[in-house]
Amino acid sequence: MFMKMAVTTANSTSWVAVFSDFKEITKVRLAVSVVFSSLAGYLLAPTAFDLISISLLAFGGYCMVGASNAYNQVIERDLDALMNRTKNRPVASGRMSVSKAMIIAVTLTVLGLVALYYLNAKTAMFGALSIFLYTSVYTPLKTITPLAVFVGAFPGAIPFMLGWVAATNEFGIEPGTLFMIQFFWQFPHFWALGWMLDEDYAKGGFKMLPTGKKDKGTALQIIMYTIWMMLISVVPVFGITGQLSLSVPAAIIVFIMGLVMLFFAFKLYEKRDNVAAKKLMLASVSYITLMQIVYVIDKFI
Repeated sequence: MFMKMAVTTANSTSWVAVFSDFKEITKVRLAVSVVFSSLAGYLLAPTAFDLISISLLAFGGYCMVGASNAYNQVIERDLDALMNRTKNRPVASGRMSVSKAMIIAVTLTVLGLVALYYLNAKTAMFGALSIFLYTSVYTPLKTITPLAVFVGAFPGAIPFMLGWVAATNEFGIEPGTLFMIQFFWQFPHFWALGWMLDEDYAKGGFKMLPTGKKDKGTALQIIMYTIWMMLISVVPVFGITGQLSLSVPAAIIVFIMGLVMLFFAFKLYEKRDNVAAKKLMLASVSYITLMQIVYVIDKFI
């Protein structure tokens, strides 16, 4: 009886470890946030709610993000091993072999593309494009030039617009606007994160800050991109973005949230320390989530 219990416990522990590594190699929190953005974009589209489409979008979106992260961790495994924040990742630590990680990545790619293609070909195309840009352009550029963040902002901005395309099978001014909102948001968010982790990134040779330093130049660019993000986020209130609209009260709320983020950007410019960078990073996460919620609620009230 004791032996049987021991075997059962060992098997249970083994499965827990496998599931934990799967969550880490697919970056579950990031993947969930991407799925959230995609679903928000879907709900904003002028189409009827369809549970099957929502499920396919959520599943396909998670698979595509998970695949991108798995490929990334295979490519950067040697560099990840040098940094404190990444040295315990499954591949970098040696807990998972490269072949197993690639099997996961390829399987998620196929499953994700099939799910998104079932919605429509455009959605699958944008999903495939996001994987290509993230793994084949953004990832290798990270050790070469700070412009990697600019390139990475493209796949990072696709999810919000992807939901609209999934719902309508059309790409126009509406999903383009959603893309631009999340595109400009990427810069203050990732530069704040890059500021916090600059010393650790340096161990892996990553060049994430626009000036290469935690200086006023970087902080100033963060401020400028935050302003552009604020402006593009309220453009739909002027009625020039097709079927994507925003009421005046909702636009005011979104703009005020942007001002809060801008306040923390100015604080970073003033103090130029990791504490200020962390506050800005947290403010940016709150902004993108709450902004999308406001957009969706505004459509339905």
